[in-house]
Amino acid sequence: MKTAVIGAGIAGLAAAVRLAVAGHTVDVYEAAAGPGGKLSQFSLPGGYRFDFGPSLFTMPQYVDELFALAGEDPRDHFNYVLLEEVCRYWWPDGTRFQAPAATADLVREAANTFDVSEDRMRDFMSAAARKYELTGRTFLEKSLHRLDTWLDPQVAYAMLKIPGLDLFRSMHEVHAEALGDPRLVQLFDRFATYNGSNPYKAPGLLSMIPHFEHHFGAYLPTGGMYDITQGIYDLGRRLGVRFHFNQRVDRINRAGSRVQGIRVGATDLDYDAVVCNMDVWLAYDRLLAGAKRPEKTLRQQKSSSAVIFYWGLDRAFHELGLHNIFFSRDYATEFGRLEAGNLADDVTIYVNVSSKLVLEDAPPGHENWFVMVNAPAHAGQDWDQMTAELRPRVVAALEKHLDPGPSTHWLEHHIRAERIVRPPDIERLTGSHQGALYGSSSNNRMAAFLRHPNFSRDIEGLYFLGGSVHPGGGVPLCLLSARIVADLVAKS
Repeated sequence: MKTAVIGAGIAGLAAAVRLAVAGHTVDVYEAAAGPGGKLSQFSLPGGYRFDFGPSLFTMPQYVDELFALAGEDPRDHFNYVLLEEVCRYWWPDGTRFQAPAATADLVREAANTFDVSEDRMRDFMSAAARKYELTGRTFLEKSLHRLDTWLDPQVAYAMLKIPGLDLFRSMHEVHAEALGDPRLVQLFDRFATYNGSNPYKAPGLLSMIPHFEHHFGAYLPTGGMYDITQGIYDLGRRLGVRFHFNQRVDRINRAGSRVQGIRVGATDLDYDAVVCNMDVWLAYDRLLAGAKRPEKTLRQQKSSSAVIFYWGLDRAFHELGLHNIFFSRDYATEFGRLEAGNLADDVTIYVNVSSKLVLEDAPPGHENWFVMVNAPAHAGQDWDQMTAELRPRVVAALEKHLDPGPSTHWLEHHIRAERIVRPPDIERLTGSHQGALYGSSSNNRMAAFLRHPNFSRDIEGLYFLGGSVHPGGGVPLCLLSARIVADLVAKS
């Protein structure tokens, strides 16, 4: 069976591997010069390497199983380390908290730092675990758009438990009741941003997200996040997958209600199946002219985007860890401004420093900072002005946290290299509609069911995967979308 994969993002790479293992002849077409999509890399002058996008690695078993399917030992090709500390948190009132990875340690340290008992913290984390056990495998690892899913006894059991899954309360409401301390509530509210959502609107079911980090663990590939892309890409090549870079697909060809292949430039290429790793909104807009559009799905609220400052610094900051969050004073106002398409005056800042563990990512005594601020999706805003106003606020906030003394503007003097990426840049570079990092948001309780299915209901032989479709964005879910698609193709 000849199969074309459109897009060499992480989901497209994983699907290519799975289909090749299943005996398909697989061609991957990618408009960029190399693989990875958001999970790519680049360097800045002075010896600073950066992972372009995702910086947190959870559920590594989803990568390992690709090698196992191919009959290979993943440790021969892809390795990672378990983090003992997940993140360092900073609040404007001076509170600092280093979150241990293990749940038992997190419970103890949270009780020592915040106005919460160990029992209360333990109950909260246990509730997160129960939500995952009830719904994770059911709703993340299977298509929600096929009858056989809903006939599964496990799914029926999960549906009976809906009243206890907090679908009718927001994440913030769940956290406020369970934890009390506003600082701790803010810490757990921020997990809504893992899929580009608003904790004041996203359903309380998503309070299970911390379970991924603190039960299954947080990791870092030994050479940085791009190792994930490189490892799966190399595996695909060993399996005979053919990659065509700098090859933009212009159309998905159809014969009646059946996929026929793709058009690249002026050339029509026949395939038995087409797997689309392109943002689903852009796929309908650019590749499926004349096809019936699922308007309700495509009109869903977009997830958040980001403004990212990549900085090469000529000194090291021992106060920082691999992952760092500097919180704003007023989270509700910050998300309200995002919902209105703007940036707040006081923003939460995420700083990732991969050179803390991947020493070659910066020269000795230097650091590579990935500095990210949540931003609205691109809808015609003046990003030049917004970024020009944002940058000095970010610098000043970091200076205040890292050196609360009277000196100012000292951080600027240590920035030796810089690249700035904004929502329209993300759209242009990664093909994410409006620069939305996760496709649609999860700001209503039906969001999971409104995501586009992993197959076309109208065009036989056409499949969809990646962050803009079920089960959602982020590395683990993109890898699961590849598994779902491979299973659907096998059943076709």
